[in-house]
Amino acid sequence: MPEAFLWFRRVWVGSMKSIRVAHLQLGRGGRPFFIAGPCVIESERHCIRMAERLAEIASRLRVDLIFKASYDKANRTSLDSYRGPGLDEGLRILEKARAASGLPILTDVHEVAQVAAAAQVCDVLQTPAFLCRQTDLIRAAAASGRAVNIKKGQFLSPEEMRKALDKALVAGARNVMLTERGTFFGYHNLVVDFRSFVIMRSFGFPVVFDVTHSVQRPGGAGDRSGGEARFIAHLARAGAAIQIDGFFLEVHDNPRAALSDGPNALHVRKFPDLLQDILNIREASMKGS
Repeated sequence: MPEAFLWFRRVWVGSMKSIRVAHLQLGRGGRPFFIAGPCVIESERHCIRMAERLAEIASRLRVDLIFKASYDKANRTSLDSYRGPGLDEGLRILEKARAASGLPILTDVHEVAQVAAAAQVCDVLQTPAFLCRQTDLIRAAAASGRAVNIKKGQFLSPEEMRKALDKALVAGARNVMLTERGTFFGYHNLVVDFRSFVIMRSFGFPVVFDVTHSVQRPGGAGDRSGGEARFIAHLARAGAAIQIDGFFLEVHDNPRAALSDGPNALHVRKFPDLLQDILNIREASMKGS
């Protein structure tokens, strides 16, 4: 690795305390920020309705929130699983959701060819967990000028995420988040190692806890993934206690009817109370630190 970059990383990472996403300044050590929305775009009406409802909750509780939804879920258990409306239609819908809600938008990108179009609409480009080592994808997302969220693969140690971060920094990214979503624990199960957050935060960029994917049971329902939504609040509260910067939650108004990841989604009516719990615990933990 070039000596000039080693110097840059020491100076930049050591001094970085926050990142910019649209009009939001995130990761400054105060109140946490949130990334929330349905797993996938199910329809234009549903996507906009969810964005508007989450915007209202965020405004009422005075929290920073980024709306998330995917135009394509390429990593599906079964060939018959719903994937989404696709790139062009999905980005059209996300653009409408952004205008209607006023929220910044996050979506997944799966291929280098998708990055330019997604960057025209979305404020954060997310590399899915299974693609966290795809150098060309990370570099393309980083070079787009948008903020980048790199999800840690279920197969990766937190220390190895430093290499993924390096790829984004070398490509010119300045606004990067790293997200933990659980680690494989045998078949059909994930476990969260809370040491991961401490290790990844030492890299100098905000770290996000993907709470709802951490209660997923990959392939656990045979032809689809299962999940244990009853544990969402417990894990989120634990994350608040160790002062995690951001929380990623798949939120839906009818999880049982969701077209993707319903078993591990949080019902939107439970979202405000959980946010308030997180804020209260975070405030108490800050006073005690």
